[in-house]
Amino acid sequence: MWAVTPNWRLGPGTKPEDRVEFKFRNAHPQGWFPERRAHCSLHPTFGFSVSDSNLNVAVQGPPDGPALLLLHGWGRSRNDMRPIARDLSETYRTHAIDLPGHGGSPPPPEPWGVPEHAELLNKYIQSKVQGSVTIVGHSNGGRIALYMASQPSSPIERLALISPSGVQPKRSWAYHLRSGLARAFKAPVQALPSPLQVPAEDWLRHSLAWRLLGSADYNAQRGVMRETFVKTVNHHLNGTLRKIDVPTLLFWGTEDEAISRRQMGVMEQNIDDCGLVKLEGAGHFGHLDQPDVVISGLRHFLENS
Repeated sequence: MWAVTPNWRLGPGTKPEDRVEFKFRNAHPQGWFPERRAHCSLHPTFGFSVSDSNLNVAVQGPPDGPALLLLHGWGRSRNDMRPIARDLSETYRTHAIDLPGHGGSPPPPEPWGVPEHAELLNKYIQSKVQGSVTIVGHSNGGRIALYMASQPSSPIERLALISPSGVQPKRSWAYHLRSGLARAFKAPVQALPSPLQVPAEDWLRHSLAWRLLGSADYNAQRGVMRETFVKTVNHHLNGTLRKIDVPTLLFWGTEDEAISRRQMGVMEQNIDDCGLVKLEGAGHFGHLDQPDVVISGLRHFLENS
């Protein structure tokens, strides 16, 4: 069990130890092991056997070190987590994963949502880690981590999340207008006989009007990843946060335009053992904007929670 002083702020050069109080539980041995890349197993529905997988994972650190699973955000790759892996792999066994359809990992065979991503990662943990893990997740990687930690018999022992998504945002009038127009465009297509729906939906998705209604992230996707994006970003966790009972540390940049302070507050209020680090002047990529501050906070959290 650990406690964080409410609304404490970190700026460049400020040590987390100066603003946070922990109740010590354990500490981990030091060690070092050179980087090793691994292509690791996926569960059968992804289309690969345990011995023949294309899931792209970079594994670093001592084989007997405590396991850290590093999850990037939507549209990114494990390279975003490289500074964290580099600094923490002296002590911890880090697994930096390219999520399906990102980096060097292939897309899923059909549109996936958060539960399918969670199942994949649970299978990876069972097969390759074979024990409990701490997840360090950014943005959509944080959303998946929150969902995993809320499930029964979760292998997650701690969460350290940077601007995690998953709490339903307040929508602008422009968003509701676009959503209404999209539903109006789809209604005639959905009324067509089944054999005609698929080609009609494909035509609609490639039309100029549909692209104008879509977000930049949506329009950047192709094939199965478009519907995967829709299913994933519309999975909100407001009702499940209270089920999370593991120590959780949140990082949030005060200049973050993707995740609001209100959304972070919902997580603080609903996760029982939770603390927030405010990164002054950082944006949505706090771990890249202020890596030294984030890594220092992570190290202290991991050693004392």
